[in-house]
Amino acid sequence: MSKAFGYRAFGGPEHQEFLDRPVPVPGPDRLQIAVRAAGVNPIDWKIRNGWLGTDRPLPAVLGAEAAGVVEAVGPGVEGFAVGDEVFGVTVAGGYAEHTLLDAAVSARKPAEVPFATAAALPVAGATAWDAVEQLALEPGRTLLVLGIAGGVGSAAAQLARARGVKVVGTAADRNRDWVASFGATQVRYGEGVADRIRTAAPDGVDGLLDLIGGEDLREAAAVLADRTRLVSTADPDTAAALGGSAVRRNPGREALAALAALVAAGGLDPRITATYPLDRAPEALAEVESGHARGKLVLVVE
Repeated sequence: MSKAFGYRAFGGPEHQEFLDRPVPVPGPDRLQIAVRAAGVNPIDWKIRNGWLGTDRPLPAVLGAEAAGVVEAVGPGVEGFAVGDEVFGVTVAGGYAEHTLLDAAVSARKPAEVPFATAAALPVAGATAWDAVEQLALEPGRTLLVLGIAGGVGSAAAQLARARGVKVVGTAADRNRDWVASFGATQVRYGEGVADRIRTAAPDGVDGLLDLIGGEDLREAAAVLADRTRLVSTADPDTAAALGGSAVRRNPGREALAALAALVAAGGLDPRITATYPLDRAPEALAEVESGHARGKLVLVVE
């Protein structure tokens, strides 16, 4: 049996518990891995709450991304072998000792990249990559990130800066130095945010990545001249009403490999602020669910 952390009913944290399950067997296009690390993301608790549908079988294991060592390869899988160190998107939950990865959204982990770092890339890192690619801002332009202090925001800021793009982002004042550490300018979110953005970016804003939604998005959009350069992960309906769109996700092996190569070369830091053993998964998820977590949180499986 394999230890995992998940939930037996949709809803709040009261439905979470540790589970024992058989080691999952890989079907077609799947990799079975011994998990070494798993990323913790807001999407995890949103899925548990049932906000993304309630049609998945229960009990279910939490976690959308993981890194580990391949123990079995499913039919039709090419490019991977038993013993490979890999990372990718899970199809059987990441908060576990063993899980399955989607081989199409997995990549080999470079030897110089730690498992914990690799586990932080498939969701937040890849979302940031897709958003920056979609916005396609030229060097010298300015990107505004709403909710810059988290995993997606900090990765997007670094990726944009690597393209020569200036970055301004909304965050609490306590995160001012944190935001500055990855080359961006912090602006306090909340009422009056548009005026503060104009002060921080007097030459205007050329692209907007929204990770918050709601009223902050509606107010901040006023500073953006071209609303087609507005993309959102948090509130695609409001983004569309304002003339923007959802971030178009295009996850795949090539994007993950490119992210890992950037990390290995020192061009991207997923900004892991805390690691937790699997036994403390409830604590890690609670911190992310609070909405106040900086950077990335990762579970480490010994």
